[in-house]
Amino acid sequence: MRFPFGLYALVTIAIVASWWWLGAPIEMPPSPLQQGEKLQCVSYTPFRRHQTPLDLSTRVDPRQIEDDFAKLAGLTDCVRTYSTDPPGLDRVAEIAERYGLKVMQGVWLGRDPARNRREIETAIALAKRYPNVIGSIVVGNEVLLRGEIAAGDLANIIRAVKARVSVPVTYADVWEFWLRFGEGIDAVDFVTVHTLPYWEDFPISATDAASHVDSIRRKVAAAYPGREILIGEIGWPSAGRMREGALPSRANQSRVIYDVLALAKRYNYRVNIMEAFDQPWKEVLEGTVGGHWGILDADTGQLKFMGSAPVSDHPYWRLQAAAGVALAAVVFGAAAAARRRAWAANAPMRMTWVRVAVVALLPGICIAWAVENVPIESVGLGGWARSLVMAGLALATPVAAAAALMRKIAIPGFGLLLGRSEQRPREPLALLLGFLFVALTAVTLQVALGLVFDPRYRDFPFAPLTAATIPFLVMGLIGRHPQGTRGLAETTSAAVLGGAAVYIALNEGFANWQALWLCAVFAGLAFTLMQARDVQN
Repeated sequence: MRFPFGLYALVTIAIVASWWWLGAPIEMPPSPLQQGEKLQCVSYTPFRRHQTPLDLSTRVDPRQIEDDFAKLAGLTDCVRTYSTDPPGLDRVAEIAERYGLKVMQGVWLGRDPARNRREIETAIALAKRYPNVIGSIVVGNEVLLRGEIAAGDLANIIRAVKARVSVPVTYADVWEFWLRFGEGIDAVDFVTVHTLPYWEDFPISATDAASHVDSIRRKVAAAYPGREILIGEIGWPSAGRMREGALPSRANQSRVIYDVLALAKRYNYRVNIMEAFDQPWKEVLEGTVGGHWGILDADTGQLKFMGSAPVSDHPYWRLQAAAGVALAAVVFGAAAAARRRAWAANAPMRMTWVRVAVVALLPGICIAWAVENVPIESVGLGGWARSLVMAGLALATPVAAAAALMRKIAIPGFGLLLGRSEQRPREPLALLLGFLFVALTAVTLQVALGLVFDPRYRDFPFAPLTAATIPFLVMGLIGRHPQGTRGLAETTSAAVLGGAAVYIALNEGFANWQALWLCAVFAGLAFTLMQARDVQN
């Protein structure tokens, strides 16, 4: 038994070393903020995990805003809001005054003229009631980008608001639409530009994000010489799917914000950080990445990074490594239990144990990653169901495959499992293995087709699908295949996954390692499907 124990020790070392590397703190550049210096301004919306402005019945408890501002007062001198609705948001200026915060008061404009009038009147009343708190009014947020109001009508609305208040008035939109908004430039007191490098049509990596922001500022300044340019939104997501080489992570979020603040200091322009707290409700609109732009965590309210301290993208890596080691122990234990079967005692055990080690290794690395992403990547009932199914497959498949390898049980074809009961395998382990294979194929096809036909906001669940696919791939490569024919379902599924892998890799770009990893998993599962056989009918 020394050989399997030696292999398990090697697998353990590899899992721990992998998580040590993944969790290693990443050095950050020096913070551009001096001791006691605060952020100039941050975007603020008060919605907690169970709240959304998309629900007309939402009411914001003022105590939430109090709690948030108690945290923000130590980080910034200003908050930018986007609306006075739903009820409760009209209390922001009142509460901000108690915490010494200034407010960039937002006015949400859209297709509904009645709501637009309510927003405008409320903002004007607040500006008059709190003249020492509301420093400016932002009339409209990306309404030109959404195509909900014509540029001329927007300019008239801005002029009408400006005539009734004594504070500066601006409009906020992405830089391309500012370059098209020439007729409205005279209506605003300063130009508020959104530039989010992650969301550019050609995504910008975190390394190049700050220089990209500064180049956009220069373009707008050249178009409107003499006008003050405020970077009204700049930030980086801490979680979510890659877009080409743009990787959401805590370390990258910290780096982008620090780099932009450093350039803003050097060239003396104002910056508003997008955003204060994570907003989980945005995941419905923008996928996982939409809910993770905050510099404070939605659940804990804690800062995601602090000063110039190194930032780990997996701060709990020790627990994750321990979970992987535990799964590997269960895999080896399942193989040892199957080994005790007398008829398997004469098999060439060393090679079989090597196969078990391979089955334990990658799932051992990926399982904690997969579990970590379940609450992050699950939106709605369907999203939670899919994530839990994938996590369950990632846990169960390595164990079942290890036992099957020891007992020389091959992957049964779909026809054997889903056909007449008398044709199904009698061995419970073979049945379990077969149904895990069917479930894995079904969920992988769903993921692949989603990334082909509607990819923009979808994640790449490479970790759970790797943990569930590798054991079957090992069996497909070196396991025993029954004599028989390949089923139409397996052939069709393999063709779809192979085609999807090629399309997704080309569509997402070769800088997107998440996409490439997942495409390799698709190819591995497609190969395994081509090895499965049914008995001759």
